[in-house]
Amino acid sequence: MSLDNQTALIRLPIELRWRDLDAFNHVNNSNFMTYLEEARIRWFQSLGEDWMTEEAIPLLAAVQMNYRVPIPYPARVVVELFADRIGNTSLTLGHRIASDDGTILHADGHVVMVWVGRVSGRPTALPDVVRRIASG
Repeated sequence: MSLDNQTALIRLPIELRWRDLDAFNHVNNSNFMTYLEEARIRWFQSLGEDWMTEEAIPLLAAVQMNYRVPIPYPARVVVELFADRIGNTSLTLGHRIASDDGTILHADGHVVMVWVGRVSGRPTALPDVVRRIASG
């Protein structure tokens, strides 16, 4: 299960919660974003080095989500993140949310993370660890 045969930066299994459902008895679209956020934070924490500092932090600059197939309850899904583009100050992460067996693609798309100076609010260089590990 991967995007264009890319190696996933992280594969995060998620067990759905009853409260994730909406009135139509499937996972509410806003929870898809929460699943992606959890995968991003877990990936950042797995880096073993500082991905944010007193000087710079990552901000979510853009999100693109294609909702393919609703997620029913109960279910277990897997969130995968991929490095689509590594810029000077930004990282574009491709994502997929699929059934745990990989047979159903529930959503895909990408997010753009930009590192900015805490004081200036201006873009700043991508942390070395992010660049190195995202590059593979």
